Amino acid sequence: MTDPAKVRRHAERIRELVASVVRSQIKDPRLGMITITDARITADLREATVFYTVLGDATAQASTAAALESAKGMLRSTVGKALGLRHSPSLTFVLDDVQDQVKQIDDLLAQARHADAEVQRLAAQAKYAGDAQPYRVDDEDDDVDDEATETDTSSTDRR
Repeated sequence: MTDPAKVRRHAERIRELVASVVRSQIKDPRLGMITITDARITADLREATVFYTVLGDATAQASTAAALESAKGMLRSTVGKALGLRHSPSLTFVLDDVQDQVKQIDDLLAQARHADAEVQRLAAQAKYAGDAQPYRVDDEDDDVDDEATETDTSSTDRR
């Protein structure tokens, strides 16, 4: 069984190695403005998934994916030598669409803020359908007077 801390260390090392190789050794013109965001490796250390983001449109993302796919062999051999494992992990590159998700969440939050403001505006203009206080409230002063009257009459009955 592999230690989870060891797996995390290897994943972090893979992320650093791939980022370094992409920055310094890959000279493919299709490679866009890329950032390696994360790497995960299976517990048996055989398969690694590398997450990346690309600055640009869908064309830049597709060309960067093609460049990474063509450099996969060189990246795998570099990672295997650096980690010193018996088997080099196979690399899979996955586009990390964090920016798209962040934009979608920001849009949803803006819609919620707008809806909340509309509800507050409507609530400020609202009026009660019936009385402002729909429940019957007894005055406390009446209760005190009633109790005093009852004690006065009971004391006169005993005499």
